[in-house]
Amino acid sequence: MMGHPMKTEEYHQPETIPHLPTSSFDGANRFCEDVRRRVAEVVVGQDAVVERILIALFTGGHLMLQGVPGLAKTLLVNAVAKAVDLQFSRIQFTIDLLPSDIVGSEVLDQKTGQFRVQKGPIFANLLLADEINRAAPKAQSAMLEAMQERKVTIGGQTFKLPVPFLVIATQNPVEQSGTFELPEAQLDRFMLYHRLDYPTPDEEQDILRRQLAMGLKREEGGAIPKTAFDMIDPQPCATIADLVRAMEAVQQVQVSEVFIKHSVELVRRTRQSKLLDFGCSPRACLALAAASRARAFIRGRDYVVPEDLFELAEDVMLHRIRLTYEAAAEGHTGREILESILSDLS
Repeated sequence: MMGHPMKTEEYHQPETIPHLPTSSFDGANRFCEDVRRRVAEVVVGQDAVVERILIALFTGGHLMLQGVPGLAKTLLVNAVAKAVDLQFSRIQFTIDLLPSDIVGSEVLDQKTGQFRVQKGPIFANLLLADEINRAAPKAQSAMLEAMQERKVTIGGQTFKLPVPFLVIATQNPVEQSGTFELPEAQLDRFMLYHRLDYPTPDEEQDILRRQLAMGLKREEGGAIPKTAFDMIDPQPCATIADLVRAMEAVQQVQVSEVFIKHSVELVRRTRQSKLLDFGCSPRACLALAAASRARAFIRGRDYVVPEDLFELAEDVMLHRIRLTYEAAAEGHTGREILESILSDLS
């Protein structure tokens, strides 16, 4: 967590905003517990990532995950999709990927001689855009425009994307060759940008024990070793209706005037910093408030606290700022500058 939180009572003002009905709040909050429990059956650790995915689901934002291969990103997203009965799709971004490979195209029906629309993999509730920075800018742009507008045009016809619609994109920080860096304006469309860590030694031992105990999967007279994907329960533990109820509960979480002032001041200070070429856009303020509401709900509260702001600041803001050439040359980092701003704010 960045910085030092301010007093919780400054944020909690129950006399000005009514609380949620307890039964309604508790019922919606069980959704989080059920999904996290289901994901934990196949994914060891990564609690912070699961929380970020839930925040994105509850707020309608999109999520960028940065981490080396092998950290169970695809497995985790797949498990969440099946737990909530969401339609899941995955696109592996490559240099030769075309916009039509993402949104779809018109194809000629050999039987009728007429063109018909064949929808692409973007028509899903939960889309994993794997290694999005490996695609050419034209394909990236098609993807990011669809994220923003939540609709696509194929052959002159406009189609709305399914609801809910969430994109979880991944980037590899190690492999730089053959990649196209996303422009800041496009990165700004991601509500959260989360950086994954390696598992702890205890978690890695648990991963190994689980893998050794999986056994074989028999198919058509043969057999292959089971993987973690085979262990995902195909039966959902929640429905889209449950998700909608949770989203409604998040909308009722209290956000005090003090929180609003602190959020605006935090964003304003990034714009004033002499170490930054540019600071956060107003979208950062909106994302901070929405994400803090969702985090409060996930943590069982119907009001935000300073911890929500400080815990989410890096994921919301770090990808929205850019250092000056001089600051980078002197060895400054975006995280260091953001930590300094947060420390001054507290």
